[in-house]
Amino acid sequence: MPSTGASPEDPGALVARIARGDREAFSRLYDAYAGPAFGLIRRVLRDPEASKDVLQEVFWQVWREAARYDPGRASPEAWILMRAKSRAIDRLRSMRRRDRTFVTAVDDSVARAAETGDDPPALVADRGLVERGLDRLPDAQRRVIELAFFEGLTQSEIAARLGEPLGTVKTRARLGLERLRSLLGGGRPSTT
Repeated sequence: MPSTGASPEDPGALVARIARGDREAFSRLYDAYAGPAFGLIRRVLRDPEASKDVLQEVFWQVWREAARYDPGRASPEAWILMRAKSRAIDRLRSMRRRDRTFVTAVDDSVARAAETGDDPPALVADRGLVERGLDRLPDAQRRVIELAFFEGLTQSEIAARLGEPLGTVKTRARLGLERLRSLLGGGRPSTT
């Protein structure tokens, strides 16, 4: 077999070596299939940061489950891409569920407000105002605020997830909240 600069070892053999804990084999398999897996994930999620997270999850799953790989059922590429697609769809569903949960929580607060005599139509309008305000924030600020409020992450956890310095995350959160406050304050009369 002529040398092409690549390892003559086939992907199935790499998976078998990964099952025995071989990190070099894992690195080679990652180099071969991370690009196609990331492309598939990105097409499903349309979010580069979430796609990077899912790619890491996929290859962590490959590392953990290599011993269960059955070459009779699928090629290594198909096995990895199926995991990528499945994880991406799971993440997309989770993101949609999170969005619905946020709307449900706001709707529940409207119902409680109606029981206590508050003005539900005003609260519904406030929810729309908040959503429009978030849409007007720069992406980096909006992402930090969404991770904090919708996923309940601390600023340290957000920094780790985004691969950003903690100070940067704190600044984005502060600036985003200040801008959101300004946007919301401009949308309805102040009560003070």
